[in-house]
Amino acid sequence: MQLLPVPVRRFAAWCAVLLLVSGVGYVGIRLCAELRTAVTPVLLALLGTALLGPLYRRLVNVHVNRSVAAMITCVAVVAVVGGAVYIVVAALIDTGDQIVSSLKDAGNSLADHFGAAGTSVDDLASNAKELLTKFGGTAASNVISGVSVVGETIAMAVLALLLVFFFLRDSDRAAGLLRSLSPHGTADLVEAMARRAFEGVEGFMRGTTVIALIDALCIGVGLLVLDVPGAFGLAALVFVGAYIPYLGAFLSGAVAVLVALADRGFVIALWVLGVVLAVQVLEGHVLQPMIQSRTVQMHPAVVMIAITAGASVAGVLGMLLAVPLTAAVFGVVHELRERYASQEPNSEMSPVTAPSPEPSDS
Repeated sequence: MQLLPVPVRRFAAWCAVLLLVSGVGYVGIRLCAELRTAVTPVLLALLGTALLGPLYRRLVNVHVNRSVAAMITCVAVVAVVGGAVYIVVAALIDTGDQIVSSLKDAGNSLADHFGAAGTSVDDLASNAKELLTKFGGTAASNVISGVSVVGETIAMAVLALLLVFFFLRDSDRAAGLLRSLSPHGTADLVEAMARRAFEGVEGFMRGTTVIALIDALCIGVGLLVLDVPGAFGLAALVFVGAYIPYLGAFLSGAVAVLVALADRGFVIALWVLGVVLAVQVLEGHVLQPMIQSRTVQMHPAVVMIAITAGASVAGVLGMLLAVPLTAAVFGVVHELRERYASQEPNSEMSPVTAPSPEPSDS
Protein backbone atom coordinates (compact mmCIF):
# COMPACT_ATOMS: atom_id res chain seq x y z
CA MET A 1 0.00 0.00 0.00
CA GLN A 2 2.90 2.36 0.66
CA LEU A 3 3.76 2.22 -3.06
CA LEU A 4 0.46 3.87 -3.96
CA PRO A 5 0.16 7.66 -4.02
CA VAL A 6 -1.61 9.31 -1.08
CA PRO A 7 -4.67 10.41 -3.14
CA VAL A 8 -5.18 6.84 -4.35
CA ARG A 9 -5.00 5.48 -0.82
CA ARG A 10 -7.51 8.06 0.38
CA PHE A 11 -9.85 7.21 -2.49
CA ALA A 12 -9.55 3.49 -1.67
CA ALA A 13 -10.31 4.20 1.99
CA TRP A 14 -13.41 6.22 1.09
CA CYS A 15 -14.57 3.43 -1.25
CA ALA A 16 -14.17 0.88 1.53
CA VAL A 17 -16.15 3.10 3.93
CA LEU A 18 -18.92 3.64 1.36
CA LEU A 19 -19.14 -0.09 0.62
CA LEU A 20 -19.30 -0.89 4.34
CA VAL A 21 -21.97 1.74 5.00
CA SER A 22 -23.97 0.62 1.96
CA GLY A 23 -23.81 -3.01 3.08
CA VAL A 24 -24.90 -2.20 6.62
CA GLY A 25 -27.67 0.04 5.27
CA TYR A 26 -28.93 -2.66 2.92
CA VAL A 27 -28.98 -5.27 5.68
CA GLY A 28 -30.77 -2.79 7.96
CA ILE A 29 -33.41 -2.05 5.32
CA ARG A 30 -33.98 -5.75 4.72
CA LEU A 31 -34.37 -6.39 8.43
CA CYS A 32 -36.80 -3.48 8.76
CA ALA A 33 -38.80 -4.85 5.80
CA GLU A 34 -39.00 -8.28 7.40
CA LEU A 35 -39.92 -6.80 10.80
CA ARG A 36 -42.12 -4.03 9.42
CA THR A 37 -44.99 -4.89 11.76
CA ALA A 38 -42.78 -3.96 14.71
CA VAL A 39 -40.54 -1.33 13.09
CA THR A 40 -43.32 0.78 11.51
CA PRO A 41 -45.13 1.55 14.80
CA VAL A 42 -41.82 2.57 16.40
CA LEU A 43 -41.02 4.99 13.56
CA LEU A 44 -44.55 6.42 13.56
CA ALA A 45 -44.39 6.78 17.34
CA LEU A 46 -41.11 8.70 17.09
CA LEU A 47 -42.68 11.06 14.56
CA GLY A 48 -45.74 11.47 16.77
CA THR A 49 -43.55 12.12 19.80
CA ALA A 50 -41.57 14.76 17.91
CA LEU A 51 -44.79 16.45 16.79
CA LEU A 52 -46.65 16.26 20.10
CA GLY A 53 -43.69 17.00 22.38
CA PRO A 54 -44.43 20.76 22.72
CA LEU A 55 -48.05 20.14 23.79
CA TYR A 56 -46.96 17.52 26.30
CA ARG A 57 -44.27 19.80 27.76
CA ARG A 58 -46.79 22.62 28.13
CA LEU A 59 -49.07 20.36 30.14
CA VAL A 60 -46.20 19.21 32.33
CA ASN A 61 -45.08 22.80 32.90
CA VAL A 62 -48.52 23.64 34.37
CA HIS A 63 -48.01 20.79 36.88
CA VAL A 64 -50.14 18.14 35.17
CA ASN A 65 -49.07 14.59 36.07
CA ARG A 66 -46.77 13.13 33.40
CA SER A 67 -49.00 10.10 32.75
CA VAL A 68 -52.13 12.26 32.60
CA ALA A 69 -50.40 14.75 30.28
CA ALA A 70 -49.30 11.95 27.94
CA MET A 71 -52.82 10.48 27.94
CA ILE A 72 -54.43 13.87 27.18
CA THR A 73 -51.98 14.39 24.32
CA CYS A 74 -52.73 10.97 22.81
CA VAL A 75 -56.49 11.48 23.11
CA ALA A 76 -56.17 14.87 21.43
CA VAL A 77 -54.21 13.47 18.49
CA VAL A 78 -56.72 10.64 18.02
CA ALA A 79 -59.59 13.13 17.98
CA VAL A 80 -57.85 15.45 15.52
CA VAL A 81 -56.63 12.73 13.14
CA GLY A 82 -59.91 10.81 13.28
CA GLY A 83 -61.93 13.94 12.63
CA ALA A 84 -59.71 14.98 9.72
CA VAL A 85 -59.93 11.53 8.11
CA TYR A 86 -63.72 11.48 8.51
CA ILE A 87 -64.10 14.96 6.98
CA VAL A 88 -61.83 14.12 4.04
CA VAL A 89 -63.51 10.79 3.27
CA ALA A 90 -67.03 12.23 3.64
CA ALA A 91 -66.21 15.17 1.37
CA LEU A 92 -64.69 12.95 -1.31
CA ILE A 93 -67.60 10.51 -1.21
CA ASP A 94 -70.12 13.35 -1.52
CA THR A 95 -68.35 14.83 -4.54
CA GLY A 96 -67.31 11.57 -6.22
CA ASP A 97 -70.36 11.44 -8.52
CA GLN A 98 -69.85 15.07 -9.45
CA ILE A 99 -66.23 14.40 -10.44
CA VAL A 100 -67.30 11.50 -12.65
CA SER A 101 -70.03 13.67 -14.20
CA SER A 102 -67.59 16.49 -14.92
CA LEU A 103 -65.16 14.06 -16.55
CA LYS A 104 -67.98 12.77 -18.73
CA ASP A 105 -68.94 16.29 -19.77
CA ALA A 106 -65.27 17.02 -20.51
CA GLY A 107 -65.16 13.89 -22.66
CA ASN A 108 -68.18 15.00 -24.63
CA SER A 109 -66.58 18.40 -25.21
CA LEU A 110 -63.35 16.79 -26.36
CA ALA A 111 -65.29 14.45 -28.64
CA ASP A 112 -66.88 17.45 -30.36
CA HIS A 113 -63.46 18.97 -31.03
CA PHE A 114 -61.04 16.03 -31.30
CA GLY A 115 -63.15 13.02 -32.21
CA ALA A 116 -61.91 9.65 -30.99
CA ALA A 117 -59.65 11.08 -28.26
CA GLY A 118 -62.61 12.68 -26.53
CA THR A 119 -64.76 9.58 -27.04
CA SER A 120 -62.22 7.49 -25.14
CA VAL A 121 -62.34 9.93 -22.22
CA ASP A 122 -66.14 9.81 -22.32
CA ASP A 123 -66.05 5.99 -22.25
CA LEU A 124 -63.66 6.03 -19.34
CA ALA A 125 -65.90 8.34 -17.34
CA SER A 126 -69.04 6.36 -18.27
CA ASN A 127 -67.46 3.07 -17.23
CA ALA A 128 -65.86 4.41 -14.04
CA LYS A 129 -68.53 2.97 -11.77
CA GLU A 130 -68.45 -0.37 -13.60
CA LEU A 131 -64.68 -0.50 -13.21
CA LEU A 132 -65.00 0.30 -9.51
CA THR A 133 -67.64 -2.42 -9.13
CA LYS A 134 -65.37 -4.99 -10.78
CA PHE A 135 -62.50 -3.88 -8.56
CA GLY A 136 -64.70 -4.24 -5.51
CA GLY A 137 -65.75 -7.73 -6.61
CA THR A 138 -62.13 -8.74 -7.02
CA ALA A 139 -61.35 -7.38 -3.58
CA ALA A 140 -64.35 -9.21 -2.10
CA SER A 141 -63.08 -12.50 -3.51
CA ASN A 142 -59.95 -12.00 -1.42
CA VAL A 143 -61.82 -10.92 1.69
CA ILE A 144 -59.71 -13.02 4.05
CA SER A 145 -56.54 -11.34 2.85
CA GLY A 146 -58.21 -7.94 3.08
CA VAL A 147 -59.34 -8.55 6.66
CA SER A 148 -55.82 -9.63 7.54
CA VAL A 149 -54.34 -6.40 6.13
CA VAL A 150 -56.93 -4.27 7.93
CA GLY A 151 -56.29 -6.10 11.18
CA GLU A 152 -52.54 -5.65 10.83
CA THR A 153 -52.97 -1.94 10.10
CA ILE A 154 -55.22 -1.44 13.14
CA ALA A 155 -52.78 -3.36 15.35
CA MET A 156 -49.86 -1.22 14.17
CA ALA A 157 -51.85 1.97 14.73
CA VAL A 158 -52.80 0.95 18.28
CA LEU A 159 -49.19 -0.07 19.03
CA ALA A 160 -47.89 3.24 17.66
CA LEU A 161 -50.33 5.17 19.85
CA LEU A 162 -49.28 3.22 22.95
CA LEU A 163 -45.63 3.82 22.12
CA VAL A 164 -46.30 7.55 21.75
CA PHE A 165 -47.77 7.50 25.26
CA PHE A 166 -44.73 5.76 26.74
CA PHE A 167 -42.21 7.83 24.73
CA LEU A 168 -43.81 11.02 25.98
CA ARG A 169 -44.17 9.93 29.58
CA ASP A 170 -40.66 8.51 29.89
CA SER A 171 -38.84 11.03 27.69
CA ASP A 172 -36.85 12.30 30.69
CA ARG A 173 -35.22 8.88 31.05
CA ALA A 174 -34.19 8.53 27.41
CA ALA A 175 -30.80 10.24 27.76
CA GLY A 176 -29.80 8.15 30.78
CA LEU A 177 -30.85 4.92 29.06
CA LEU A 178 -28.94 5.85 25.91
CA ARG A 179 -25.80 6.66 27.87
CA SER A 180 -25.99 3.38 29.74
CA LEU A 181 -26.19 1.42 26.48
CA SER A 182 -23.36 3.32 24.78
CA PRO A 183 -19.88 1.78 24.51
CA HIS A 184 -17.30 3.02 26.99
CA GLY A 185 -16.06 6.50 26.19
CA THR A 186 -18.71 7.26 23.54
CA ALA A 187 -21.65 8.24 25.74
CA ASP A 188 -21.30 11.98 25.09
CA LEU A 189 -21.00 11.49 21.32
CA VAL A 190 -23.95 9.07 21.13
CA GLU A 191 -26.16 11.37 23.22
CA ALA A 192 -25.20 14.40 21.12
CA MET A 193 -25.98 12.55 17.87
CA ALA A 194 -29.31 11.29 19.22
CA ARG A 195 -30.29 14.77 20.38
CA ARG A 196 -29.35 16.33 17.05
CA ALA A 197 -31.26 13.62 15.12
CA PHE A 198 -34.38 14.08 17.24
CA GLU A 199 -34.10 17.87 16.97
CA GLY A 200 -33.97 17.48 13.18
CA VAL A 201 -37.10 15.33 13.16
CA GLU A 202 -38.87 17.59 15.67
CA GLY A 203 -37.99 20.71 13.71
CA PHE A 204 -39.16 19.16 10.46
CA MET A 205 -42.45 17.94 11.93
CA ARG A 206 -43.13 21.23 13.72
CA GLY A 207 -42.29 23.35 10.68
CA THR A 208 -44.25 21.09 8.33
CA THR A 209 -47.29 21.23 10.62
CA VAL A 210 -47.25 25.03 10.74
CA ILE A 211 -46.84 25.22 6.96
CA ALA A 212 -49.61 22.66 6.49
CA LEU A 213 -51.97 24.70 8.68
CA ILE A 214 -51.24 27.87 6.70
CA ASP A 215 -51.67 26.06 3.37
CA ALA A 216 -54.93 24.46 4.45
CA LEU A 217 -56.25 27.78 5.80
CA CYS A 218 -55.38 29.74 2.64
CA ILE A 219 -56.72 27.12 0.23
CA GLY A 220 -59.80 26.52 2.40
CA VAL A 221 -60.63 30.25 2.44
CA GLY A 222 -60.13 30.38 -1.34
CA LEU A 223 -62.46 27.42 -1.85
CA LEU A 224 -65.08 29.00 0.42
CA VAL A 225 -64.90 32.30 -1.46
CA LEU A 226 -65.28 30.44 -4.77
CA ASP A 227 -68.19 28.42 -3.27
CA VAL A 228 -66.59 25.04 -3.98
CA PRO A 229 -68.40 22.16 -2.21
CA GLY A 230 -66.53 20.22 0.46
CA ALA A 231 -64.15 23.11 1.15
CA PHE A 232 -63.46 21.98 4.72
CA GLY A 233 -62.75 18.42 3.64
CA LEU A 234 -60.46 19.58 0.84
CA ALA A 235 -58.62 21.87 3.28
CA ALA A 236 -58.13 18.88 5.60
CA LEU A 237 -56.80 16.88 2.64
CA VAL A 238 -54.31 19.69 1.91
CA PHE A 239 -53.19 19.60 5.54
CA VAL A 240 -52.61 15.84 5.48
CA GLY A 241 -50.91 15.92 2.07
CA ALA A 242 -48.40 18.54 3.25
CA TYR A 243 -46.55 15.83 5.20
CA ILE A 244 -45.47 14.32 1.87
CA PRO A 245 -43.46 17.19 0.33
CA TYR A 246 -44.20 18.17 -3.29
CA LEU A 247 -46.21 15.06 -4.20
CA GLY A 248 -48.78 15.53 -1.41
CA ALA A 249 -49.40 19.15 -2.40
CA PHE A 250 -49.79 18.14 -6.05
CA LEU A 251 -52.32 15.40 -5.29
CA SER A 252 -54.41 17.44 -2.85
CA GLY A 253 -54.41 20.41 -5.24
CA ALA A 254 -55.48 18.15 -8.12
CA VAL A 255 -58.41 16.84 -6.07
CA ALA A 256 -59.49 20.40 -5.24
CA VAL A 257 -59.37 21.39 -8.92
CA LEU A 258 -61.38 18.31 -9.94
CA VAL A 259 -64.06 19.01 -7.34
CA ALA A 260 -64.30 22.63 -8.51
CA LEU A 261 -64.53 21.43 -12.12
CA ALA A 262 -67.29 19.02 -11.19
CA ASP A 263 -69.54 21.50 -9.43
CA ARG A 264 -68.60 24.99 -10.56
CA GLY A 265 -67.31 24.61 -14.09
CA PHE A 266 -64.12 25.26 -16.01
CA VAL A 267 -63.64 28.93 -15.06
CA ILE A 268 -63.92 28.35 -11.31
CA ALA A 269 -61.60 25.34 -11.65
CA LEU A 270 -59.01 27.65 -13.21
CA TRP A 271 -59.42 30.05 -10.29
CA VAL A 272 -58.92 27.17 -7.85
CA LEU A 273 -55.81 26.13 -9.77
CA GLY A 274 -54.54 29.70 -9.46
CA VAL A 275 -55.17 29.69 -5.70
CA VAL A 276 -53.36 26.37 -5.28
CA LEU A 277 -50.37 27.54 -7.33
CA ALA A 278 -50.21 30.86 -5.45
CA VAL A 279 -50.19 29.05 -2.11
CA GLN A 280 -47.45 26.71 -3.32
CA VAL A 281 -45.33 29.66 -4.46
CA LEU A 282 -45.91 31.31 -1.05
CA GLU A 283 -44.86 28.12 0.67
CA GLY A 284 -41.72 27.60 -1.39
CA HIS A 285 -40.42 31.17 -1.34
CA VAL A 286 -41.67 32.56 1.99
CA LEU A 287 -42.94 29.95 4.44
CA GLN A 288 -40.20 27.35 4.01
CA PRO A 289 -37.28 29.80 4.46
CA MET A 290 -38.95 31.62 7.38
CA ILE A 291 -40.42 28.75 9.39
CA GLN A 292 -37.81 26.05 8.81
CA SER A 293 -34.76 28.31 8.78
CA ARG A 294 -33.60 26.90 12.13
CA THR A 295 -34.11 23.24 11.29
CA VAL A 296 -32.14 20.84 9.10
CA GLN A 297 -32.26 22.21 5.57
CA MET A 298 -32.30 19.79 2.65
CA HIS A 299 -32.02 20.51 -1.03
CA PRO A 300 -35.21 19.75 -3.00
CA ALA A 301 -33.27 17.18 -5.04
CA VAL A 302 -32.39 15.32 -1.83
CA VAL A 303 -36.03 15.42 -0.74
CA MET A 304 -37.24 14.01 -4.07
CA ILE A 305 -34.64 11.22 -4.00
CA ALA A 306 -35.60 10.38 -0.42
CA ILE A 307 -39.31 10.26 -1.30
CA THR A 308 -38.62 8.05 -4.34
CA ALA A 309 -36.47 5.69 -2.29
CA GLY A 310 -39.07 5.55 0.48
CA ALA A 311 -41.84 4.80 -2.02
CA SER A 312 -39.80 1.97 -3.58
CA VAL A 313 -39.16 0.43 -0.15
CA ALA A 314 -42.48 0.88 1.66
CA GLY A 315 -44.99 2.58 -0.64
CA VAL A 316 -47.01 5.48 0.75
CA LEU A 317 -45.75 4.82 4.28
CA GLY A 318 -42.18 5.03 3.02
CA MET A 319 -42.94 8.35 1.34
CA LEU A 320 -44.28 9.66 4.66
CA LEU A 321 -41.27 8.48 6.68
CA ALA A 322 -38.51 9.18 4.16
CA VAL A 323 -38.10 12.93 4.66
CA PRO A 324 -38.11 13.05 8.50
CA LEU A 325 -35.68 10.12 8.61
CA THR A 326 -33.45 11.93 6.12
CA ALA A 327 -33.67 15.01 8.35
CA ALA A 328 -32.47 12.87 11.26
CA VAL A 329 -29.54 11.59 9.20
CA PHE A 330 -28.63 15.15 8.20
CA GLY A 331 -28.75 16.15 11.86
CA VAL A 332 -26.30 13.39 12.80
CA VAL A 333 -23.99 14.30 9.91
CA HIS A 334 -24.00 17.97 10.94
CA GLU A 335 -23.20 17.02 14.55
CA LEU A 336 -20.25 14.85 13.48
CA ARG A 337 -18.98 17.50 11.08
CA GLU A 338 -19.12 20.23 13.71
CA ARG A 339 -17.51 18.03 16.34
CA TYR A 340 -14.62 16.81 14.19
CA ALA A 341 -14.17 20.06 12.30
CA SER A 342 -13.48 21.78 15.60
CA GLN A 343 -10.78 19.19 16.30
CA GLU A 344 -9.10 19.27 12.86
CA PRO A 345 -7.18 22.53 13.23
CA ASN A 346 -5.56 21.34 16.46
CA SER A 347 -4.63 17.96 14.99
CA GLU A 348 -3.26 19.32 11.73
CA MET A 349 -1.25 22.21 13.15
CA SER A 350 2.41 21.60 12.58
CA PRO A 351 4.52 22.02 15.67
CA VAL A 352 6.23 25.38 15.78
CA THR A 353 9.91 25.24 16.52
CA ALA A 354 10.66 27.19 19.64
CA PRO A 355 13.20 29.97 19.10
CA SER A 356 16.61 29.23 20.50
CA PRO A 357 17.49 31.34 23.51
CA GLU A 358 19.76 34.23 22.79
CA PRO A 359 23.19 33.97 24.39
CA SER A 360 23.47 35.99 27.54
CA ASP A 361 25.92 38.85 27.78
CA SER A 362 27.43 37.47 30.92
